[in-house]
Order: sequence, then structure tokens, then C-alpha cells
Amino acid sequence: MSHSKSLFVDQRGAVALETLIVYPVLVAFLLMSLAELAIAGLQFSSAWSALRGFGQYLQYYNPLGPDGTLNWRPGLQTTVAGYPISNIQVICGDARVACSSSNIATPKYFTFTTTVTLTPIVWRAVLCSPSCTYTLRYSERFQ
Repeated sequence: MSHSKSLFVDQRGAVALETLIVYPVLVAFLLMSLAELAIAGLQFSSAWSALRGFGQYLQYYNPLGPDGTLNWRPGLQTTVAGYPISNIQVICGDARVACSSSNIATPKYFTFTTTVTLTPIVWRAVLCSPSCTYTLRYSERFQ
């Protein structure tokens, strides 16, 4: 048997050639996608933590007067940990209606929102179906 025919039968070098193809595919599709999912999870966790922190802040920054009127003191923060806090409302009663001088029912809640914007590369079609911006809503009872 000639030397060239024995190499075709043996095929010991095939793994070395396949490795050049398999490793980049693993890195590009498996590891990058896992990293993107981990980054998205950390962004959601961080935004949720910012919302909880803002809820705790509002516990001590209570704007509701005894007659149900809202009186926010100057200097109310609007961002927490880089996340903008918006749509801040004080809700009174189980009907979840905004507090006013005619509606001072208990329980009372703060409600507010923040937005998270994801920037995936591999999972864009899955994570960003309508858009890459997600709105997280949070409410906390204070009375």
C-alpha cells in the first residue's frame, strides 16, 4: 500500500481541519448568544433594582397631604442608577384611581415606570420583536 493511500484511510488529520470550522461557529452562535442573554438579564435586574430603590426613596419623600392633595417637594430625583423614572402617580383606593382632594381612600400606592433598551446582535429577532425598548412598571404600597 502506498503512503498517500494510507493517509486517506487513516484520516487522523481530519479533526484538526474540522476544529477550524467548529470553534468559530461555537463562539459566534453559542457563546455570543449566551453572553447577550446574560447582558439582557443583568439590564432587567438592574432596572428592577432601580425601581425598587426609587420606591424606597418615595417612602420617605411622601407627597400626599392629609387632605389628599399632592405636594412634591423640590428636588425629586427622576433618574436612579442611570434609569429614567417617569409616570409617577399616587393611587388611592382599591379602584386604583389617582388621589385627589375628593379621593383619599386607602390603601395608597405609588406607581411609576422606567425603560430598558437592549442592544443584542445575535438575538435581535428574538429579543426585539416589536422594538428593543421595554417599559417596566412598578407599584409600592405606602399606607
